[in-house]
Amino acid sequence: MLRQAQHGRVLGVHALICHPDTPSSDVASVSVELLSGSRHTLTLRYGVQPAGRLHLPEHHGGPTDGLWRSTCFELFVQIVGDVGYREFNFAPTNGWAAYAFSDYRSGMEPIRLDRHPTVLDDSRSPGYPSKYQFDVTVDRESWPRGTARIGLSAVIEEVGGTKSYWALRHPPGAPDFHHPDCFALELPALA
Repeated sequence: MLRQAQHGRVLGVHALICHPDTPSSDVASVSVELLSGSRHTLTLRYGVQPAGRLHLPEHHGGPTDGLWRSTCFELFVQIVGDVGYREFNFAPTNGWAAYAFSDYRSGMEPIRLDRHPTVLDDSRSPGYPSKYQFDVTVDRESWPRGTARIGLSAVIEEVGGTKSYWALRHPPGAPDFHHPDCFALELPALA
């Protein structure tokens, strides 16, 4: 049974898997809760535990390239039957980026969004630093219509520079969130 939450109806809670070649020295788990909000929004609630040694970069709000170089939360969207896809990156303090790819890692173009993602860094919550929570709400109209395959991922940087790469699923080899194997969930088309 789906429950109602602050940002809408819970579509699922998904544990991300740490890439075996990039173990974390401190982080035990990363999860993503998907919530359907208003008619055309999707909220992603990323959770990191424990978060005592989590490095949160300082960015100015708005579009920012290179967010993946430090702690960054990501959403990949591909419409079923298409080879192109969209990548959304979100970082603490309202940094975000959106790109369209025409094929696997090629044809990258920045996306101009009519409505920017709403980012809420909830690290000051009562559980901090034992748990870090990060919410982002995206407008589903910022990607093409149709049933979507999505990838959920995170780059987690700890104090001291250790980085771990987390995703729903990892392909063989080095971390690669763009790989089709990472698009492991299906999201129905908007009504």
